Amino acid sequence: MSAIEQKLQEMGHSLPAPKAPLASYLPVKRSGNTLYISGQLPLNEEGLITGRLGDDISVEQGQNAAQICALNILGQIKSAANVPLEDIAQFVKLSIFVASTPEFTDQHLVANGASNLIGDLFGEKGRHARAAVGVPSLPLGACVEIEAIIEIAS
Repeated sequence: MSAIEQKLQEMGHSLPAPKAPLASYLPVKRSGNTLYISGQLPLNEEGLITGRLGDDISVEQGQNAAQICALNILGQIKSAANVPLEDIAQFVKLSIFVASTPEFTDQHLVANGASNLIGDLFGEKGRHARAAVGVPSLPLGACVEIEAIIEIAS
């Protein structure tokens, strides 16, 4: 077990197996030392977290969903891209989509669920640019979807 996976375990999380794509796309695309991770949904062993913020999902539930998305990103890096987590040079950017009502304006707080987890795990390498965008709906009714751009060591 890697040091990052051990730290993850100490935080009460485990690295999930990567989820298969639900449509016609690659879960990870590598270009040089850059990994482009396709949108990850809050899907774990308990199922998919669905709903909309400002409707039937609280900010705290949204943050938990964002954490699950971040864990799924890590699972894709390790398994689908076959890159050890220790080879991550930096998280460049997260794009976080939050299914929400028009009145909901705390997408940035929901996004912190993913950003804080990555920052806690990777320290300075985990600091990233970010977009947190409210959208009316996401695939399969998911409440959050996150895509990532990550630089890996050569």
